[in-house]
Amino acid sequence: MSFRKIDIDAYDEDVLLEGELCEPDPRDPAQVLSDAKQKQAAVRSTLAKGDVPGALGIALDSTPYGPNVDEAKNLTLQTVVSILNSTKSSEINNVVKALSQDAQDTLMKYLYKGMGMPGWGDVSGSVLLGWHEKLTEVAGTGCIVRVMTDRRTV
Repeated sequence: MSFRKIDIDAYDEDVLLEGELCEPDPRDPAQVLSDAKQKQAAVRSTLAKGDVPGALGIALDSTPYGPNVDEAKNLTLQTVVSILNSTKSSEINNVVKALSQDAQDTLMKYLYKGMGMPGWGDVSGSVLLGWHEKLTEVAGTGCIVRVMTDRRTV
């Protein structure tokens, strides 16, 4: 047996696994997807009433994270981006100020995820950058640092 085919990490007791970096979402994947669909419907009705801060609060509450929930993550990303696209640029500051610090951090995660998705930058890149600018003005650079160091990805 060649030494190059041996997985040495299997013998190392100090190996850090991805599941050990953060607590997994306690909900099962079907429940997470169901919750994401319910939130999407609630966001649509809240947006129809013209309550953008309320809709964003609903979308950013208990976001899906961890493995095996990719469909729910994408659905939530689409919901958040639809809220951002439907908001007037003059209202962004007030909406961001109405969010809690945790919600601001979660919004920053979604902004980065939206910017990193192939093809999304072409569609709503300027909107995402505008939100990033306003969010950084209100929340400061600490928001960016917290997002970059948090292991729970959305």
